[in-house]
Amino acid sequence: MSSLIERQVKIEKGAAIEAAAEPPTLSIVTTLYNSAGTIEAFCTRAVSAAESITSNFEIVIVDDGSPDNSLRLACSLVRQDARLKVVELSRNFGHHKALMTGLMHASGEYCFLIDSDLEEDPAVLGKFWETLHSSGADVVYGYQRTRSGSPFRRATGALSYKLFDLLIPYKIPANHVTVRLMRRAYVNSLLLHREQQTAIGGLWVITGYRQIGVAVDKIVRRATTYSFIHRWHTLINSITSFSETPLVAIFYLGLAISFISGIYAAALLLRWLVGGVGVPGWLSVMISVWLLGGLAIFCIGLIGIYLSKVFIETKNRPYTIVKAIHRADTQNVESSEAEE
Repeated sequence: MSSLIERQVKIEKGAAIEAAAEPPTLSIVTTLYNSAGTIEAFCTRAVSAAESITSNFEIVIVDDGSPDNSLRLACSLVRQDARLKVVELSRNFGHHKALMTGLMHASGEYCFLIDSDLEEDPAVLGKFWETLHSSGADVVYGYQRTRSGSPFRRATGALSYKLFDLLIPYKIPANHVTVRLMRRAYVNSLLLHREQQTAIGGLWVITGYRQIGVAVDKIVRRATTYSFIHRWHTLINSITSFSETPLVAIFYLGLAISFISGIYAAALLLRWLVGGVGVPGWLSVMISVWLLGGLAIFCIGLIGIYLSKVFIETKNRPYTIVKAIHRADTQNVESSEAEE
């Protein structure tokens, strides 16, 4: 019983300290996953970039269940700099949810979102800051002029964006990356989205506001954790999360097949009336069976994907679960709170 009381006192103490502090001008938000090799250099560069703009800033680091010692290294950095805060999740919830959780724990008037792998230099913050204020935009996002990676990865990436443009009613910027600078009003609106299964790239767009892009250089420093299977899953998830076009296409596909089948049936009937039917059309029957069977299975599977999303959303499970918040002033605040 006493341990529960002490834990609650820690949480309330941390919340009181955070509430009493002046809200930061700038929040830099990043995530950890196998980031042990870059987290120290990232924090050094991020602090330098932030200090060139304002002295009142924070860096929010979300540990997305990283299997290496990224969390331990990040906590050691927190003890050295009170402007750093580590949000430890109870397990791996995925990159997109970790980013959104970081934004939930960021309180700055401006939020700078960037990955900690140093594939984008934190120094681009200065350029983004100038562009945001000179243009009056609400969001400045980064994009690559040309995609990095192998020819296969570039080709599949280009195909993905073509499918997005074809199936999704919202224009997704081509080759956009995680790094972006956002005003508080936009961040508050972004956090209104609570889908359990979604793609953050689509959320960035459908939130609206005035957004402009800035070209950035992206350096591939390590093998990507996004395998082809992962990328394929992200593609399907993105399309089914933001577009009803595939469902509408099934309806028109059924109409087209019915129309073609009607014409074919009329032709067979005419042939029978004129000259009779010769050798039975075994080949055409087999082709028809396989074609229509495959289409039926595909359509049922597609409907199943949409239905599974409805099933998951109705469960209303926690968005993420925060195991602990590590700060210099409170050291380790165990929270086990659900981000609903």
